[in-house]
Amino acid sequence: MNNKIKNISLSLITAVFLVTGCDDDFVNTKPLGEVQASETWKDPALAEAFITEIYNGLGQGGFDEQMMASLTDEAIFTHPGRGINTITESRSNPADIGWMNGTRDWDDLYRRIRACNLALENLATPQFDNPSLADRLRGETKFMRAYYYHQLVRYYGGVPIVAEAYELGQPDYTIARNTFEECVNFIVKDAEEAAQLLQGKNMVKGRATQAAALALKSRILTYAASDLYDASTAKSKSSVISAFQNAALLGYVSGDRMERWQKARDAAKAVLDLPGYGYELNLTAPVSPAQGTENYKIIAMGGGSATVPKGGEREILFGRYYINARDEAGGWVGRNNGPNGYHNWAGNTPTQNLVDDYEMMDGTPFNWSDPAKASAPYQNRDPRFYATILYDGANWKPRTPDVQAKDPNNQIQTGQYQIGSASNPVSYFGLDTRNSSVEDWNGTRTGYYMQKFVDPNPAIQDQNTRQEIPWPFFRYTEALLNYVEACIELGQEDEARTWLNKVRFRAGMPAVTESGDALRQRYRNEREIELVYEEHRFSDARRWMIAPETLGQKVGIISITGTLKPGKSVDVYKYDPETYNYTYRPLTIDPGIENRQWQDKMYFFPIHRDEMNRNDKLVQNPGY
Repeated sequence: MNNKIKNISLSLITAVFLVTGCDDDFVNTKPLGEVQASETWKDPALAEAFITEIYNGLGQGGFDEQMMASLTDEAIFTHPGRGINTITESRSNPADIGWMNGTRDWDDLYRRIRACNLALENLATPQFDNPSLADRLRGETKFMRAYYYHQLVRYYGGVPIVAEAYELGQPDYTIARNTFEECVNFIVKDAEEAAQLLQGKNMVKGRATQAAALALKSRILTYAASDLYDASTAKSKSSVISAFQNAALLGYVSGDRMERWQKARDAAKAVLDLPGYGYELNLTAPVSPAQGTENYKIIAMGGGSATVPKGGEREILFGRYYINARDEAGGWVGRNNGPNGYHNWAGNTPTQNLVDDYEMMDGTPFNWSDPAKASAPYQNRDPRFYATILYDGANWKPRTPDVQAKDPNNQIQTGQYQIGSASNPVSYFGLDTRNSSVEDWNGTRTGYYMQKFVDPNPAIQDQNTRQEIPWPFFRYTEALLNYVEACIELGQEDEARTWLNKVRFRAGMPAVTESGDALRQRYRNEREIELVYEEHRFSDARRWMIAPETLGQKVGIISITGTLKPGKSVDVYKYDPETYNYTYRPLTIDPGIENRQWQDKMYFFPIHRDEMNRNDKLVQNPGY
C-alpha cells in the first residue's frame, strides 16, 4: 500500500513538471493580495491609496482611551499602571519612556516619514497622466512629512532629518541629529510647499489642505519663538539644560528672537486671512452666558452631533473624522470618559486644578479663600466651563433604563449625601462616585467628568453606542491664539487684545484690558481654557517653561457632602440647595494613585535605548 502511494505521488509530481516546467509564467505569477511597487506609481488610484495609508500614522487623533490631557494639569487617567505615571512622575528613562502612542513614538513616526519619502521620490516625475492629482498628492505628502517631523521636534528637540528613502545595501544607515533650527526650517519649507501645491484643490474632509499646511507652519514657528527653544532663555531657567553641551539640538543658539516672533505672527495671520473659517468671531460685545456655552458646544462637536447645531466644522482646519458604520476607537470617546453611573469608564477626568482656572463670569479669578465662591463653586463661572466639565449637580443625559429609577432627574452625582429624614439620615453615595450602586470600579477619582467632545445626543447614551465627533488636529482659533501670543511678545498689545477679545466675546466673557506680563498671563489662561483637552497643554507648559508649577503640581480633587436641612426628608436623591447644605473641600489625590512631580529632563523626551544602540551618531537628551 505504501509503495503504491509513493508511485502515485511520484507520477503526479512528474506530470506537473512536464506540464509546467517549461512555462515561465507559472513561477512569475503575481500575488493576488499585493501590488508591485513598480505598478503603484503608474496607476493614479493606487498612488492615491498609498498616500491615504500614510494618514494611518495619525491614529485616532487625540481620542485614544488614554488622552494626553492626563499628562497635564487638565486631567488624570482613572486607571493607573499604563505608563502615564512614568511621565507624570518624571520617571521616564531611555529604557522606559512611558506611555506614548504611535503619534509620538520615534520608530512609528520615522516609518511614516519613510513612506512619505518614497511617495515624493516616485511622484517627482509622475508616471500617470493627471498633473493636478500628482500635485495634490505631493502636497498632501509634504504636509504629512512636515506634520510627523513636527511631532518629533516638539517632544525630542532636533532630530535626524531623513529626506530620502533608505534602501538595502547602503554603506551606512547611521545619521546624526540635525539642529533644532534646521528641523524647523525643514518643516516650514515642507509646509509652505504643501500649501502652494494644495491651493485651490477641492479636498475631502480628513485630508490635508492649504489651510492645514499654513496652520502647521503657524504652530511650529510659534513654538520656535518660545522660551524653551531660545538657548539663552532656557539655560537661565533650567540647570539641566544649562549643563547640556549640545544646545543647538534643543533650540536657537543665535539670531534675533524678535524676528522669530515676527515670523510666527505673519504665519498665524496668513491663516486668519483665509476665507470661510472660524466660528462667531466678529462680535463686538459678549454674547449671553447661555449662548457662550452653546457656542463652545457647537465648536467641540465639530458638526458631528445630530442634536447640536452645525457651525463648529468651520473651526477645523485639519481633523480626524469618524462614522458610526466603522467601529473605530475614536468613536468611543463618550464611553471611555463618561460617568460610571451611565455605565461609562471615567477615563480622563478633569482635575480641580483645571476647574479652578476657569474665571468667574465677571472675569475675576476663582478663589477658594472667598467664602461666597467656596460655598457655590460652580455658579457664575466662564460659560465654557458648563460645556466642558460634568460637575456635581450638572444636568446630563437620561440615565439608562436600569438606572432611571435611581435618578429620574438625570443629574451628575459625585458626592456623598443624606437621604431619609434630617432627624434619621442615611448615608448615600452618588451614582457617579467610586462607591456607586451602579458600577463601583469605573468612577472618577477627582469628582468631575469630561463633557467636551462627548456628544450630548440622548440616543448616544451608554457603553454600547459610538459617536461621530471629529478630532481637531488644527483649528482656526489655535492660529488666532498663536497670533495673539506673537503680538504680545512683539509689544503690539492693542492688536493682541482685539483678537483675544473676539474669542472671549464668543464665549460670553468680558474683554481683557491688561498690559505687559498681566496680559501675557491672561492670554495663557485663555489658551488653556479655550483649547482644553486638545493636546496643547503638554507642549504649551513646556515651551513656556512653566511646567514645574503646572504639570508638576499635585492632582487636585473635590470632596462634596450634602446634609439635609432641618425638617427636610427625601426618598430619592436630587441636587437641591433648598433641601441640602453642601460642603465643598478641595483636596489632593492620594500619592499612591499618582504622585506627580516635575524634573527638568522632562522638557524633552529621552531617545529610546534601542535607538541609541542602533545609531552611535545620536546624542541623548539632557538629564538621561
